[in-house]
Amino acid sequence: MSLRIYGNRLLKTLPNQHTRPTSARVRQAVFNIWQGTIIGCRWLDLCAGSGSMGAEALCRGASLVIGIEKSIHACEIVQENWQKVANHDQQFQILRGNIAQQINKLIGQKFDKIYFDPPYASDLYVPILQAIAQNELLDIEGEIGVEHSHQNWIAPEIANLEVCRQKVYGNTGITFYKNNQ
Repeated sequence: MSLRIYGNRLLKTLPNQHTRPTSARVRQAVFNIWQGTIIGCRWLDLCAGSGSMGAEALCRGASLVIGIEKSIHACEIVQENWQKVANHDQQFQILRGNIAQQINKLIGQKFDKIYFDPPYASDLYVPILQAIAQNELLDIEGEIGVEHSHQNWIAPEIANLEVCRQKVYGNTGITFYKNNQ
């Protein structure tokens, strides 16, 4: 299976829906919201799946994209997809493993944009958002986009972060956080 991103570029995805790629509608909406802030940004793609959000960020001029994904097969596809779209002056890296453990390896780095798209029924939302805030991974002017099912969603309150907007696209919700310091 494959999907298309910005510039009509074709990306690979995992077969048999082992990951749930962010829909084209949601990807476009997120990048429209963040337009004008992607060129030169440092992007963190959490639960990267096929890497479509990170690939889109690279296509739109992000200078650095780091992804975290637990599946070895997904990591191989992300690596291939990002290699296909990145320019020679862009950096990217995919970290494989448990997201809670891998995110601690990023302490000391700052990201302008963080996209977090775990399995909707997972219990990752609160601990990972807390880890981002505690480890100060979000740049002072940065934002986090959290993808979730819009049904039964209550945006968790996270110390040092505040909800700055919420959007719904069909069955998908996106909650955006920023620093409140």
